[in-house]
Amino acid sequence: MSKIPVYFMPGLAASSSIFERIKLDENIFEMHLLEWEIPNPKESLSDYALRISKNIKDENPVLVGVSFGGILVQEISKHIKARKVIIISSVRSNLEFPRRMKIGKKTKAYKLIPMQLILNIEKLAKFSFGEKVNKRIKLYEKFLSVRDLGYLQWAVESVILWERDKIDENVVHIHGDKDDVFPIKYIDKCILVKGGTHIMILNKYKWLNENLPSIILED
Repeated sequence: MSKIPVYFMPGLAASSSIFERIKLDENIFEMHLLEWEIPNPKESLSDYALRISKNIKDENPVLVGVSFGGILVQEISKHIKARKVIIISSVRSNLEFPRRMKIGKKTKAYKLIPMQLILNIEKLAKFSFGEKVNKRIKLYEKFLSVRDLGYLQWAVESVILWERDKIDENVVHIHGDKDDVFPIKYIDKCILVKGGTHIMILNKYKWLNENLPSIILED
């Protein structure tokens, strides 16, 4: 029996090294790690998703995306047939955005974010993950690899302006009850991870290693 190809997409500005602790049975699954590429000028999220999909060499893969990567794999699934789409610490539609993001869209306040300052890792951590920043900054320094100004501007705008306003019930959503970027109170339905924060791909990897295989294989 051929192995199930599973493609992993990291979160905003992160490298695929965030998945270094994720282990799947090599007899059943074949793990592939996707990376962010610098977007072309004025490239739409849909066109970008199509471009990234060219890096997927297997038919009918499982797509797993974290945070903004979760939004992207949902867009990729419009261009290729996927066996399953799984998002972690993400959203299935813009209806699940917190109020500050909805206000940011309405007022275009996201355009005022000083991206040059965000390139400073501590400020990026505070913007992306809330004010509760401590030892985690060391983790961000390791895992946040894309420091390109154009990418950051494109990524923030692509999230805020994401047009999907209907949830795809076929998308499997894994979410932590302590997520401070996409608070659980705005999330419609999900597989709940107790104590899971927005970076639970790093610190709840044991839960994911135990549960991802059955989630992937479930009909």
